[in-house]
Amino acid sequence: MGYRVNRQIKAKEVRLIDQDGKQIGIVPLQEALRIAEERGLDLVEVAPNANPPVCKLLDYGKFMYELKKKEKEARKKQREHSMDVKDINLSLRIDEHDLKVKLRHMREFLEDGDKVRVRIRFKGRENAHPELGDRLVNRIVEELSDCGQLEGPPKKEGNFLTFALLPRKK
Repeated sequence: MGYRVNRQIKAKEVRLIDQDGKQIGIVPLQEALRIAEERGLDLVEVAPNANPPVCKLLDYGKFMYELKKKEKEARKKQREHSMDVKDINLSLRIDEHDLKVKLRHMREFLEDGDKVRVRIRFKGRENAHPELGDRLVNRIVEELSDCGQLEGPPKKEGNFLTFALLPRKK
């Protein structure tokens, strides 16, 4: 966001606010520029759409530095609160040991606060037996019930049965 500074300001009169936030009042632009120069500060137009525009006396470099610092902090906070989605792909005829390994991975993801999307693939004639997929889903949900919960009912999309697990609130 670009701010007009000093001579870039085009208005004839401005509402002036000093560096402490006290309102000086409506003054001609030349008077405001003179005051800013006397105090060794910049005249920055903070509300250009107001009538008359609002200008503030401040150190422009320091002002921009603080603004960037706040934006960076806000982005950092947003990243901390965002939730990653981890994908796990399974086959319907998964071996017992392989399922245990996948369950351990899912548990780690859920404990880290990530959402887990599980896709169970049906091959060939397995499509004729959706109850086997439901049984596998129930087993996964049961095994991970202490750290995760089902987001919604499993959905059959083509050759895949898809569902998501959300981490439990502590």
